[in-house]
Amino acid sequence: MRYQTLRASVPAALLLTFASLSVAQAASTVAFLMPDQASTRYEQHDWPGFQAAMKELCSDCTLVYQNANADAALQQQQFNSVIAQGATIIVLDPVDSSAAAALVEIAHSQDVKVIAYDRPIPAQRADFYVSFDNEGIGYAIAQSLVDHLKAEGVAAGSGVLQVNGSPTDAAAGLIRDGIDRALDASGYTTLAEFDTPDWAPPAAQEWVAGQITRFGDQIVGIVAANDGTGGGAIAALKAAGVDPLPPVTGNDATIAALQLIIAGDQYNTISKPSEIVARAAAEVAVGLLAGEVPEATHTLYDTPSQLFVPAVVTKKNIKEIIFDGGIQTAAEVCTAEYAEACAALGIQ
Repeated sequence: MRYQTLRASVPAALLLTFASLSVAQAASTVAFLMPDQASTRYEQHDWPGFQAAMKELCSDCTLVYQNANADAALQQQQFNSVIAQGATIIVLDPVDSSAAAALVEIAHSQDVKVIAYDRPIPAQRADFYVSFDNEGIGYAIAQSLVDHLKAEGVAAGSGVLQVNGSPTDAAAGLIRDGIDRALDASGYTTLAEFDTPDWAPPAAQEWVAGQITRFGDQIVGIVAANDGTGGGAIAALKAAGVDPLPPVTGNDATIAALQLIIAGDQYNTISKPSEIVARAAAEVAVGLLAGEVPEATHTLYDTPSQLFVPAVVTKKNIKEIIFDGGIQTAAEVCTAEYAEACAALGIQ
């Protein structure tokens, strides 16, 4: 059921068949280069999803996977290495979006095509870009929090914190732009904001701890750009003895974040099963191998793009979207510590 749901999410225009593959294409090498391990999604969802889709679409293709562990220099080495190994298509989620421009130039000089994945490469046109709508994600999580605060009667002019993603990640910049758009029109005041190096939860936690000391109970909400930074913010609030916790946002629907939402500690996250974009990237890769021009729905940074629209998850709809939708199972999320809270929400 989960596979069918994700498969249906990919536009028909991108779908290819085995018949479109030639012998030469079947012998191709495709590399999948991810940026870090701070987020569990790359190892647990993106790479397995891409691997499964490529096995179906191009069973004889050779796949190479590398993770740069938030090291731009290491990613450059990995990039050069996969070209030396004969990769003709590289799916690249860059550690440093600016530095990645040079990687695209290197690839194109050697007739290697680059699919930007998840994070765009603003300074250099890639062959295609596949992602969720990052600016839309930022707006959605922030607007969801704003709507909640207003529904709870929190007065205009009250203060929120803004915890952004990595300053070297162009996708984080898009998420920040969406957050800014929602907060600027909200009537609430942004007390302070922080760009989290490498999306590292401990860095977010340390910064939020300092802001709690600085602003105390003036903080009525925290807009965090992903679940890792949101989890760091929640850890800081708990360590400071804040009770009740102000609502904290997230993004990625990690298991840890889903557990925090079920427990009432995190307000929202974004359901964006990485298998959706992983499969779309595989579809684009096979299309490029076949000499086709995959159909784009958007153009971003002069690059033809396919952007997917995600859903906001809160305690109110977590059962419907995450569990009834087959994205996660109760066995995966409702461990002993969360069993009672899951049962209260009808998650069995």
